[in-house]
Amino acid sequence: MSDHPHLRTLLQRRIDLIADHAFRDRDAAAHLEALKNVSEEIMTEHQRLRAQLPPRLNHFLTQASFSKALEYLDSSGD
Repeated sequence: MSDHPHLRTLLQRRIDLIADHAFRDRDAAAHLEALKNVSEEIMTEHQRLRAQLPPRLNHFLTQASFSKALEYLDSSGD
């Protein structure tokens, strides 16, 4: 499991939001706002952890490759 559970949770939340088509169809503005909020939280957490993250994970987060960042956390145990 990840040494960065909050970061992992935020990344998973963003992916889950993207996949929540019912929410998007019901209230597109709220869906977009939720995506913006979780993306900002991810960026904030990345800045907080930047110095202690492996270079590859930093790269994924810097490039906003959030799915790859989540895969990295899940596969590496970091």
